[in-house]
Amino acid sequence: MRRYFVPAAAVALLCAGCATAGAEDKAASASSAPDPGSLVRKAVGEVREGTARIDEKIELAGGGNEFRIGIAGGFDFGADRGHLTVDPPWGPARADEVFADGKVYAKDSEGIAASAWTTVSRDEAEVHYLLRAPLNDPEHVLQQVSAMRQVSDEGQETVQGVRTTHYRGTVDHRTLTLRMAEDVRKQMDDARQRLGADLPAFADAWIDGHGRLVRTRLAMNLAGAGVTATMNLQDLGKPVRVTVPDAADTMPGELSKNLVAG
Repeated sequence: MRRYFVPAAAVALLCAGCATAGAEDKAASASSAPDPGSLVRKAVGEVREGTARIDEKIELAGGGNEFRIGIAGGFDFGADRGHLTVDPPWGPARADEVFADGKVYAKDSEGIAASAWTTVSRDEAEVHYLLRAPLNDPEHVLQQVSAMRQVSDEGQETVQGVRTTHYRGTVDHRTLTLRMAEDVRKQMDDARQRLGADLPAFADAWIDGHGRLVRTRLAMNLAGAGVTATMNLQDLGKPVRVTVPDAADTMPGELSKNLVAG
């Protein structure tokens, strides 16, 4: 309780009562304010139960070189089905991916996979590059964004013509190394040990006035080398059509480099 040093005892008592009420009002207001982390998790959770059209850009920089990978398509997260097109940073080659029935079907525009779909288990796919989802799986991206910590409200921003609130948080080591292949995880563990702290990785989420997630970003920059993965989400809730390849046109095997399987 605040103390007011004034000559009139009656006034002091009245002011003290006002101060107490004001403090209680402020405390109630603070406790009722939405927690930024909860808002992000709620928005991500709704996407993971619905559908969206995805447009993702992965930008890599290091050693004076810059590369960009494009990933686009539709995904029905609730049904665990989707179709993506991958544009690698080299050549005109492209690749298609179909997610369905616990598998990822991949078809390259060149090489042996150009005439057949290669199939791999979705659950067994691993991460081989920093902040790269296994087999470019957008579900993995959402899982990492949902796990961000120390979330702060960065203010209002317009994203793709939509007014949004920008939230930013940190990505801890466990989230950063989620589903990483053993050799890559060891490199990350060694780097963390040398640094003496978690690697400087960050996650961002942009949420519109209806609580819908419209953009995510994962980024890290260390010693001049960095990676930024930005994913835009549109047509939320609209039907997504996925055609699963015929079994006669598929074969088990490894994916080509054009898929840049993370």
